[in-house]
Amino acid sequence: MAFLKSDTWLDLVKHLVVIVGVSLLLLFLFFFVYLPVTTNHGETIPVPKITGMQLADLEDYLGDRDLAYFVDDSSYSASTRPGTVLTQEPKPGEKVKDGRKIYISVAMKNPPVIKMPKLTDGSVKNAQMILNSYDLVVGKITLVPDLRQNAVLKQEVGGKEIKPGDPITKGTKVDLTVGDGLGNQEFPVPNVVGMPADEATTLLAGQGLQIGETFYQQPEEGQPEGTIVKQRPEATGGATIRSGQLVDLWVAGQEPLKPVK
Repeated sequence: MAFLKSDTWLDLVKHLVVIVGVSLLLLFLFFFVYLPVTTNHGETIPVPKITGMQLADLEDYLGDRDLAYFVDDSSYSASTRPGTVLTQEPKPGEKVKDGRKIYISVAMKNPPVIKMPKLTDGSVKNAQMILNSYDLVVGKITLVPDLRQNAVLKQEVGGKEIKPGDPITKGTKVDLTVGDGLGNQEFPVPNVVGMPADEATTLLAGQGLQIGETFYQQPEEGQPEGTIVKQRPEATGGATIRSGQLVDLWVAGQEPLKPVK
């Protein structure tokens, strides 16, 4: 009986050793053989450059490299062929595992429709900035006689006026009509020779004219100081002038001293 009992314990220990050994072997195979094979552990591939490629070519191109793609954004560019890949993430050259998705944005086929911004009553420079920010194109700029210099008077598309808020597609050319600062009303040149300088200045300003240069000269005999002795353009021969233009003046006497600041 004692011999049998000893054999039984020995068999039990042998079985335990076998079980532990098999368990360790299975763990080793699972972590160091099965998992690396199924997850490609430690194996990475560089991301190729796909910006500039066409969307239709991506599936085969990335499939051959065990990669995939996902379109998560799109935008419109008049100078870019529709379906062109614009951006990608991850960037080219980054290391990723097989099967990784590359997130891309592509160029739209049709431009989006937006609301036309208000350009009138602002400066032409401001209008150009607004058009660029809205992805609209600055078209023809036409100067017309108007006292509002560089002010946008009209906004048009294809020869027809477009109002703020009207639908317009991105990439559309918008033509601008801009004031030249002169005005379109012509009238005879006013004669201010012989008038006191302050009255002459008031008269010219009242007719929408601007004072150009003022020259002072020694009065001749019979010329009161402070009076206009000459003007340019002269009010002779039926000469005409438009609002906003300059009139140069010659005044008899010495130039007034400027106040010391």
